[in-house]
Amino acid sequence: MYIVIRKFQPSDHEAVRALFRDGMQEHIIPSFTHAITQPLHITVTLCFFTVGYILGGGSVVLALLAGGLWIGLLYYCCYEHYAGYARSKLNTDMRDIAGFYLSRPDNYFWVAEAKINSRPQIMGIVAVEGKELPDSGQKYGELFRMSVSSTSRRTGLGWRLGQTVINFCKERGFSKIVLQTTSKQSAAVALYYKMGFKPVRTHKQAPWWGLRLVGVSILRMEKILQAFDGM
Repeated sequence: MYIVIRKFQPSDHEAVRALFRDGMQEHIIPSFTHAITQPLHITVTLCFFTVGYILGGGSVVLALLAGGLWIGLLYYCCYEHYAGYARSKLNTDMRDIAGFYLSRPDNYFWVAEAKINSRPQIMGIVAVEGKELPDSGQKYGELFRMSVSSTSRRTGLGWRLGQTVINFCKERGFSKIVLQTTSKQSAAVALYYKMGFKPVRTHKQAPWWGLRLVGVSILRMEKILQAFDGM
């Protein structure tokens, strides 16, 4: 399958938004599975079952209800982390992709397109936003919205999209590229390591209590492109 990486076009809008949303929501179940199988959460689940059984006077139904409420809370936290994030971005920069990413010289948005049964289909996306370091005035790029269709994974497309961003940032003389991802997105983290990104900060607990409960770590990674004074 031949895939071309090109500039975003307005006609891509709905397909790009759907790919981004679906890609984020794919992480809900793995995140929930990881959370519910942690020793602490297994213990808490058993405690809820036990308390429900005792308070319900030996009622199995109330025991199941109590345990189910706890399990449901864990799932809700996982769901809101990924689906809520997708909702937020679909209502901000992804609401007007051309206006946000293509109207400024240091921003850009790419799509990876393939023809399947003679019809074009979006197989991947990635974006970059140019920013400026407040202390030095040096420009750097932040990689956003990297997502690859499930049918195009393990084909090297993620690497190609990432390299496209790297080349763009080098051409503009950016000092580095930064990005954020989560510890549960293991495939993405492995790819970024291979491309030369290194972790510079890990938020073991996000401010929202739900993320603390699920235990998702936010990783900030960067790739240095050129040294500058003060480094």
